[in-house]
Amino acid sequence: MKLQRHGAIACLALSAVLGLSACGSDNNDSGTPSASGSAADCATGTINAQGSSAQKNAMGEWIKAYQQKCSGLTINYEPTGSGAGIEAFIAGTADFAGSDSALKPEEKPKADARCTGGQAIDLPMVTGPIAVAYNLPGVDGLQLKPTTIAKIFAGKITKWDDPEIKADNADAKLPSTAIATVHRNDSSGTTDNFTNFLSKTAEADWTFGKAKEWKAPGGTGQKGSDGVTNFVKSTPGSITYTEWSFADNAGVGVAKIQNGNGEFAELTAENAGKAVAGAKVVGQGDDLALSIDYSTKEAGAYPLILVTYEIVCDKGLPADKLKAVKGFLEYTSSTEGQQALTELGYAPLPDSVRTKVADAISKMS
Repeated sequence: MKLQRHGAIACLALSAVLGLSACGSDNNDSGTPSASGSAADCATGTINAQGSSAQKNAMGEWIKAYQQKCSGLTINYEPTGSGAGIEAFIAGTADFAGSDSALKPEEKPKADARCTGGQAIDLPMVTGPIAVAYNLPGVDGLQLKPTTIAKIFAGKITKWDDPEIKADNADAKLPSTAIATVHRNDSSGTTDNFTNFLSKTAEADWTFGKAKEWKAPGGTGQKGSDGVTNFVKSTPGSITYTEWSFADNAGVGVAKIQNGNGEFAELTAENAGKAVAGAKVVGQGDDLALSIDYSTKEAGAYPLILVTYEIVCDKGLPADKLKAVKGFLEYTSSTEGQQALTELGYAPLPDSVRTKVADAISKMS
């Protein structure tokens, strides 16, 4: 796979950009079992979690690795979508939730009520660049401005040879094929991030706001990241938004997107890392919700990224779940855990953020 061939290069590049420790490092400062770790540090039992499909591939890799270290623990993660994951966490049927957006003000009181004596906190864990993925035979290296993307998904641009797409791609031979837009039809943090990007970078052309549910008219709805990606893979003339790992695995085209510096930035781990490095923590205390600058002027930065959170109780998990959840999240937030994602279409957390996440997890009780 392309990302596997270039994984080492991407990791080295990210180390330079984000100040990460050396690639291949087993610097596991969280105290979780190392690759040859002691089973005495491991909890037993079962963890049930669900939510974001954007982090499905990351969770699959982490669960496989961690269960090899801790064979007495079973970890189940269901990619039901961010909205469903938060609902399950609030209802007590998920030990933690994966979400592509931090808890909203109206969700926070209900989530806090789940945590006896504590509160629900947002822990950024997976950096997943969002690809604008397309299927347009004969057209490689498609370039799109945010305003062009907004008009396509708002139904204002309906043909691939529209003058505005031509203006972004002077050297491309664009067909007169009708554009088939594809969006998520489930409550999705990916949709929330994508529409937030359009709201911030193409306000005049995107009038449907920011939300987990798709609001614009027209297009085809599909469930989950798998659903939208597979639709594009099988449908010439189509376009969607999905996580880079899904687009890469499907072998579909990925557009270059113009950033605030006026560059059409290619989606690479290094370019996504440049945008992540500019994110700011806006949560309070151990709540580490981030604010992303979608109009970043950092040279080469790929601007359309999302950060997936694990939503968990800082206090109040049942004793039989606490050690298991805490140990697993200590691993996912470790340098070892983050570096495990570099070949899967994700970018490691900047170390300045990762250490805060690890510290918050260490205080769970």
